[in-house]
Amino acid sequence: MDTSPFQDLIPELERALKPYRDGFLSFSKLPLEGCARDEILREMEKFKSVEEARWRDGNVSGAVYHGDQAHIDFLNRVYALQSQSNPLHADVWPSTTKFEAEIVAMTAHMLGADAGSGVCGTVTSGGTESILVAIKTYRDWARETKGITAPEMIAPTTAHAAFDKAAQYFGIKLIRIPVGPDFRADVAVTREAITPNTIALVGSAPPFPHGIVDPIQELSELARAREIGFHTDGCLGGFLLPWAEKLGYPVPLFDFRLPGVTSISADTHKYGYAAKGTSVVLYRTAELRHFQYYVTTDWPGGLYFSPTLAGSRPGALSAGCWAAMVTMGEAGYLRAAKAILETAAQIKQGLREIPELRLIGDPLFVIAFMSEELDVFQIMEYMTRKNWGLNGLHSPAAVHLCVTLRHTQPSVAERFIADLKAAVAYVKEHPDAPSGVGPVYGMASVVELRGMVGDLLKMYMDLLYQVSE
Repeated sequence: MDTSPFQDLIPELERALKPYRDGFLSFSKLPLEGCARDEILREMEKFKSVEEARWRDGNVSGAVYHGDQAHIDFLNRVYALQSQSNPLHADVWPSTTKFEAEIVAMTAHMLGADAGSGVCGTVTSGGTESILVAIKTYRDWARETKGITAPEMIAPTTAHAAFDKAAQYFGIKLIRIPVGPDFRADVAVTREAITPNTIALVGSAPPFPHGIVDPIQELSELARAREIGFHTDGCLGGFLLPWAEKLGYPVPLFDFRLPGVTSISADTHKYGYAAKGTSVVLYRTAELRHFQYYVTTDWPGGLYFSPTLAGSRPGALSAGCWAAMVTMGEAGYLRAAKAILETAAQIKQGLREIPELRLIGDPLFVIAFMSEELDVFQIMEYMTRKNWGLNGLHSPAAVHLCVTLRHTQPSVAERFIADLKAAVAYVKEHPDAPSGVGPVYGMASVVELRGMVGDLLKMYMDLLYQVSE
């Protein structure tokens, strides 16, 4: 692994990833005697006091979608009441399967499934697992019903990296199609890319980078005409777009009201306001869902079956998800969506008034911007020093803010725009200012250098598992 181009970056990464050195407990082997519970709780309070300050005041893009202390305390209490539950043992904890069945039903109804429509699904650990099991489902469905043994799927370049992961895990050829000038999937190119081995098409509502919903209606009709699957990735927008539509915002159709849509993923732990660790994947028919399941009948340990990738799962997370959904209710989700979209509109207007920056399209709540005059990563680096946690993008180089309830607090939008204006002014006056990870993003845009950047990312993950000395 050649990390020489990143030697200056490595110490900086280590400092950022391993800040808990002096004054914190650290173990590379089990202590001879167990630590006192009070001591461990004090340690946890120290971690909380340091890390909560990073997101509580709305300085982070995405990451924490609700964050109100009363909501957190409520979910923590629910978790404590269900902390031992495990849906693998449905006979011991039937409450967990009740929660999960109702989570799926409520999500399906929200996403256009009429009563008796047959739309069904499962609860997963997050958006990545929802995408993984959906693609695995299409692979197995196509193999059994169509005899396809060299499966292919088609996704826009802006579709989530979890589709690449699914392709790698399950032996599927992924064909990435370009997006047009509007940053939406190119329908004509998608049509040309379909082959007899295509098992599914993908569209995002919206994609993570730029927040602009793909032409789901046109793409799903392509899939329906060719009798192949179509997956709407609503992991980011699934729990916000339905309420935006009810509020009168221009939301294109993306859900089961479109006959060509055969599956949808939607993250309850984002704008569903559950604790991290739950998502929902939905299918148009129970027959299709069966291809997601795993069963074995010849294991000496008995009959074994699981609906998702995991065996044992924390039922308390499903209980918390159910509790979050029913305590929010439709009215709560509408209020939250209204506050988020109004805040996003305020931020977009502020961005439009900065001539050196260009808003990418007109997204509802994921606000991406670029610059044709300045190094946008220098701007991001300045914002990082002002304690903002934004997301860097490349192809093209850009930065985005995913607006959540944390940003609807008083003065957060004004503070963001004021700091952004200061960042632009600083970079104009200091064109040689540091750009942080900007050079890494630039290298990742060059095909010949992507292997080197991949090595850096592996080193980054190695650092995650390194014990601080």
